Amino acid sequence: MLDFSAVSFKQILTTTFTLFAIIDILGNIPVLVTLKAKMGGHIKSGRATIVSGGLMIVFLFVGQEFLDILGLDVKSFAVAGSIVIFILGLEMVLGLEFFKADSNPKSGSVVPIAFPLIAGSGTLTTVMSLKANYEEVNILIGILINCIVIFVVLHSLKWIEKALGPSGLIVVRKFFGVILLAIAVKIFGTNIVEFGK
Repeated sequence: MLDFSAVSFKQILTTTFTLFAIIDILGNIPVLVTLKAKMGGHIKSGRATIVSGGLMIVFLFVGQEFLDILGLDVKSFAVAGSIVIFILGLEMVLGLEFFKADSNPKSGSVVPIAFPLIAGSGTLTTVMSLKANYEEVNILIGILINCIVIFVVLHSLKWIEKALGPSGLIVVRKFFGVILLAIAVKIFGTNIVEFGK
């Protein structure tokens, strides 16, 4: 049970900003715009927000137990997520198409948007790690605040796309594609050592 007497503004602030930095929804805008085009120009922002928020909440309360039931560990989970992120980064930098265009925004809103872009292995691992130092109720509030930010960004993609313009989008997409590749390589390299042990 959640202990609402343990609510702390300081802890909420810390957990909110930690998760905001890990999720990096603003940095993911070029990826989201690319995926939006693949899904017939529309992303189910509510669905993506609910699924990613739900994943974070599940991992807050039963993350380690859930992985144990599946016979998985956080390391293998992180390696799988890093491969998907790496492929997305390659698409953005090289202009290739690995993920087949899907006109159904429902499926695309879940994979790869809700997972691994928003609620990726780094985010879910961070949620479980925060439990060591912060009360569950404060982490939960931090997750909910981030869900509001995620929904607003996903819902405003059309406006953001117009503001950047076609040439601006290409430049930003390629730049963040390289960043995405670097993040994927780092996650992969950090966790592959423990993979299969």
